[in-house]
Amino acid sequence: MRDERQGHARDGVERQGGSWQGEERHGAGAPARSTLSVVVARPDGPPGAAPVRGLNPDAPHLAASTMKVAVLAALHRSGLDLDEPVPVQNSFVSAAPGPEFAISAERDSDPEPWHAVGSRRSLRWLADRMIVRSSNLATNLCLAHTGLDAVAEVWRLAGARHSVTGRAVEDFGADAAGIRNLVTAADLARLLHWLPTELRDVLTANAHRVDLAAGLPPGTRVAFKNGWFPGVRHSAGIVYPPDAPPYTLVVCYSGPLASGDDVQDPAARLVARISAGYWGRRRLLGAGGRR
Repeated sequence: MRDERQGHARDGVERQGGSWQGEERHGAGAPARSTLSVVVARPDGPPGAAPVRGLNPDAPHLAASTMKVAVLAALHRSGLDLDEPVPVQNSFVSAAPGPEFAISAERDSDPEPWHAVGSRRSLRWLADRMIVRSSNLATNLCLAHTGLDAVAEVWRLAGARHSVTGRAVEDFGADAAGIRNLVTAADLARLLHWLPTELRDVLTANAHRVDLAAGLPPGTRVAFKNGWFPGVRHSAGIVYPPDAPPYTLVVCYSGPLASGDDVQDPAARLVARISAGYWGRRRLLGAGGRR
């Protein structure tokens, strides 16, 4: 697959310090160098078809909240009764040997599951909060019911080659043991393409209309999941224009540009510019050839 750096620059990508291909540092704040990965593909193409365009498609990135899509798929494949209420608690088994751990309400984007601690909620409700509001507490509760092996099976079935969900959110003991959640832009595109329609529909309700969604005209239908923290900003989705075939866009950025701010993050603006650039070429993207 050819490196499309010049083409991406024309689509609104600006090189923002460091190199495109850089190291990924864990536990030391934002990486000193940058890695930008972009994949554009056709969701209706044959399995294994080459992307319309790709920049560093197989470069690994810390997953942030994009891993929640794989947890959602694992939950829906589990055979569990999603309408059965389950306990809402803040105590989880680590993926590494050691005591159970709890996560921070202050670092969570959704207060509603925290209001339910000590009571019961359905797995369907928790899955909705995990995707629509990106709740970390709901994610860990869903993952506790599916197990990590089920999420690994989702990645395998989707055809992912490098991505892994090795631990729950804020499992710092596992992180210290070197157990990571990693994604690539190419694998996120494969996962989106593999999802059944009903799960893509869940992604269209994502309330965080920044990143990829911010580069689209208001009201544009997009099934997407974003994720961020300092040093990381990702957005992966399928865009449904009213006047062109759908297209998949995945942007993963790791580097110092990503401040971790929900809306004002400079890396979020970068992702939105890339998204706007491809929106402007949407009719060409659906034509089937490279553009």
